[in-house]
This record gives sequence, C-alpha cells and structure tokens, in this order.
Amino acid sequence: MRSLMRRVLLDTRYTLVGFPTTVIGFVLMVAGFSASVGTLVVWLGVPLLAGTLMMARGFADAERGWLSDVLKRPPVRPRYKPAPPGAGWFRRLVNPMTSGQSWLDLLHGIISLPFAIVAFVLTVVFWVIPLAGLTWPLYGIITSRIPGNMELPELLGLGDGYVVNAVFYVGVGLFFALLMPFMVRGAALLRAGLGRALLTTVAELHERIDDLAEGRAAAVSAEANALRKLERDIHDGPQQRLVSLAMELSRVQRQIAKDPEAAQTTLRSAIGATRETLDELRALSRGIAPPILSDRGLAPALAALAGRCTVPVDLDVQTAERYQASVENAVYFVCAEALTNVAKHSRATVCTVQLIRIGDGLMLTIGDDGVGGASVAKGHGLAGLADRLRAVDGELTVHSPEGGPTAIVAEVPCA
Repeated sequence: MRSLMRRVLLDTRYTLVGFPTTVIGFVLMVAGFSASVGTLVVWLGVPLLAGTLMMARGFADAERGWLSDVLKRPPVRPRYKPAPPGAGWFRRLVNPMTSGQSWLDLLHGIISLPFAIVAFVLTVVFWVIPLAGLTWPLYGIITSRIPGNMELPELLGLGDGYVVNAVFYVGVGLFFALLMPFMVRGAALLRAGLGRALLTTVAELHERIDDLAEGRAAAVSAEANALRKLERDIHDGPQQRLVSLAMELSRVQRQIAKDPEAAQTTLRSAIGATRETLDELRALSRGIAPPILSDRGLAPALAALAGRCTVPVDLDVQTAERYQASVENAVYFVCAEALTNVAKHSRATVCTVQLIRIGDGLMLTIGDDGVGGASVAKGHGLAGLADRLRAVDGELTVHSPEGGPTAIVAEVPCA
C-alpha cells in the first residue's frame, strides 16, 4: 500500500509540476526558434539558434531526471558531441547544431505540450473528483439551507434527499478513487513515453554499443590472458618434462651397451616421466576445450571439476538444460578457476558449488570456509574471470573478507 501511494505521488508530481515547466519551455523554444530562423539571413540567427538549442538541452536534462523516477530506471544522459580540440569561436558557437540529440531536445520541447496538457488534466480530474465526492457529506451539511422551524434531522440537513445525495457522491468518489492510481499512472506514462523516445533512446543505444565494445575488449583480454597462462603452463610443465625425458633417453642410449641394468632403471624412470607428462597435457587440454562439457553439458562437467578438487566439494546443480557454448564455457571456466584458487590459496576444509537458473540467467555460487582475501583486482587470479564474464554480458561478485569465508557469485544471461 505504501509503495502504491508513493508511486501515485511521484506520478502526480511529474504531471503537475512538469506542466508549467513544459509550458515555459514551449514558449521560450518556439520564440527562440522562430526568431533565429527569421534572422538567419543576417547571421544574428546563428547565436540565437545555438542558444535555443542549449536552452532545450537544459529543459531536456530536467525531464530526464524526472523520467528516472517515473520509469524506475537510472537516469541516462546522452554524450553531446564536443567541439573539436583547437576549434575557433564560431565552430564552438555552432557546435550544438551539429549534434542530432540537440535537435531531438528541441523537438521534444515543442511537441510535448499536448501530452503535458492531457496528462495534467487527467491527473487533476482524478484527484479532484475523489476528494470532492468523499468529502461531500461534510460540506453538504454546511451548504444546506437551515429553515428555522425544522426538526433536528432536517435542521442538520439529514433528510432523505441528503442521504441519497451523500450515497451518490461518496459512491462516485470511491469509484474514481479506485481508478485514480491507474489513470494517474497512465497519464504519467503517456508523457514519459514521448520523453524516453526522444531524450534517452539514442543515449541507451550508445550505452549498449559501449557495453558491447567493452564486452568485446574483455573477451579479447580474457583470451589473451588464457593464451599467456597456457603458454606459461606448457613452458613450466610439459616442456620441461619433455626436455628431461629427452636427456633420460639419451642416457639410456649411452648405457644400453655398457650397463644394461642401469639402462633399464633409467628407462623405467623415463616411462614414469612420460606418464606424468601425459597427465599434465590432459589437464591442459581440459582447460582448453573440455570434451565432457561439449558432449554432456554443465552438470557432468562441474561434477568432474568437483571430483578433481583436493578440497571436498558439496555440489548442487539445479539445472540440466543445455545452453549456448559461450555461456557453458564461461560458467565452466569460472568454476574451474575458482576451485583451483580454493585448492591453492584458501586453506579451506570444505567448498560449496551451486548452479541454478533464475529467470533468464544462470547463477553460479562458489563458497569456502578458508582464510579469505580473494579479489578481482588486477593482478589477482579472479581478474581474468571478470573479463571472461563481461564478454557474455555476465557479472562477477566476490565477497572475501580477511579471515573468510569467501563467496563468489557469477551471473550469466542465458536467454
């Protein structure tokens, strides 16, 4: 009830306070635009038009602030095209005319008046009628005539006619009071829809383009980091083992004629090193493209990760659906890296992994009872995971105070 009343009051403020603002803006913009167009031939209209566009921008910014309350969205302001560096005074003067959003601001200031009038009238009507109808029994007594020779009920105006009128007006007041939240909301949305279309749509489009560019850059960064890590792992692991294996086989070649027994011992050591190298290569190949993930999906792949972790893992996967490869890969690698960090750094005794679908998103939660201190700051192991998630419009949240426990939450859209 409180939230409904707050919504009605915010919508009412928007339509009532915005109406005189719209009228003032309409008058100023029409006058400024007309004067500037009429004097363009003598160049006086250029600064007038530029000033009118800047004034329209100010009214548009005020409208955007109100829109955030009505539409329940964070305020979005477009980036107006700045003047080129080193531009002269005339170029800076005409700069507002080169921005398409400036003309949309002016257009909104001119054509929004009819919408503001309709919204204002609807709001006033659906506030006045309920208030007048519900309070009629009070002022009905006051405004009734009081003849001197009436009995007390008639003296107070409480005759049959009064009762009928009271029931009628209170009924009308109740009916309009029930309709008021919907009508006021509709009036606010009628005006706000025009404002959003002309004042924020381009900004939201630019914001989306920036998000896509950021996601693309994050994907490139994540892949580059993954390649560097893979190169480092191959250099520090299998490559060193293969060099050692080559030396062992050379020793076998020298020993086989002189000391066959020593050669057999060296050969057995080389065979063991070969197996260890194969194990490391399999582990690296799982990090590149785990077959179990592409063949069977997230649930078996996460179960395999949990089974290989040196810390006991309590796994809870509540979805068996298949998703886009990019989504499954992102969730898998986040879980793999998080469990690796748990095993290496957390000193935890138990770890929990939960994967659930909530609406159009997957939520992966990884927690442990370790010493904490995990961070997504640059230079930490989790920084690459944040980049990988941004590449698929996901988000990584880490809560890991010193002393623990640690909770890592990855949210990935999957629609």
